Amino acid sequence: MTTSNPLPSHLRLDCPDCGSTFDQWRWRCTCGEPLDFAADFVPSVATPEDAELDFRRGLWAFDDFLPTDPHATLGEGMTPLVEAPEWDASFKLEYVFPTGSFKDRGATTTLSLAHELDVDRVVEDSSGNAGAAIATYAARAGIDAEIYVPASVKPSKLRAIERAGAKPVRIEGDRQDVTDACVEAVEANDAWYASHAWNPAFFAGTATFAYELAAQRDWSAPDAVVTPLGHGTLFLGAYRGFQTLYDAGWIDSMPRLYGAQAAGYAPIAEARHRTPTETNDVADGIQILDPVRESEIHEALDETDGDAIALSADAVEDELDRLHRHGFYTEPTCAVAPAALRELRISGVIDEDDDVVVPLTGSGLKT
Repeated sequence: MTTSNPLPSHLRLDCPDCGSTFDQWRWRCTCGEPLDFAADFVPSVATPEDAELDFRRGLWAFDDFLPTDPHATLGEGMTPLVEAPEWDASFKLEYVFPTGSFKDRGATTTLSLAHELDVDRVVEDSSGNAGAAIATYAARAGIDAEIYVPASVKPSKLRAIERAGAKPVRIEGDRQDVTDACVEAVEANDAWYASHAWNPAFFAGTATFAYELAAQRDWSAPDAVVTPLGHGTLFLGAYRGFQTLYDAGWIDSMPRLYGAQAAGYAPIAEARHRTPTETNDVADGIQILDPVRESEIHEALDETDGDAIALSADAVEDELDRLHRHGFYTEPTCAVAPAALRELRISGVIDEDDDVVVPLTGSGLKT
């Protein structure tokens, strides 16, 4: 159940769209838009050298940037940053997280916050990775979880949800049908919605991608970052993280951000230019037609001089084979970002000499 207790001042919520503020937890504004924390979580020191960061704490080394303490943690974070000369890029290996995807970044902060607020049950909807992450970290926090998933969810991801003690609810239909069923249950049962698309604590967690990357590069930002783009969980986390570092003076520039979408499920790319007319069912983890934070995604693209493109199934399958042949055992959706990098280089949008980082977001062991 949701908590009716007043929120501590640093956890109060506001709506960037209509300006409403709330001192009790709710999953969306009365106007229907997503909420964010009213407070800015910024470092208390002027330079990273003064921060005395302890990277043995994983992503929780950046606790000054986070809204809660690590009440539900599995040592996640500080994923490897490795050279990928075949792509003229660096890959950040997000698939080595405890549940095999970057979604653990948001799950640890979201469930830690739920624990802090004395929540006893959470609900989430997911195509697989977020559900497995929320289920796992809910188990770590001692909180019950119910995960709404497509009826066609991959068995490996369903097993991960079940074995963590969460209750999977399989919904027939497309990804939006799953979300609709979940939201109906949230509202009918006054449940705490641990949504990777709506919950601001999740985005506070995914912002640690940017903090880690900057730290691993001696506090410099790359020229460009290319991420998969569905609801924009990692994309917007990266944008918020880099913006926070830039505003704090910890980095000197913002990277250009590029989002990689699946053809046929590419509302961001379609709003900006022509996209392939086919449907890409290979990248099943980003089949989102109505992103919750669509306007924020476009703002991030505009502010960083980035772009979004849509990839065909063939392009993703070819890139997946190439990743596997070079030792990166990822799941199909993960391949959409390096496939996008390849096309962006061919088109000249990203220059051959540009310093580029691509997160590899999900493990092939889950496919």
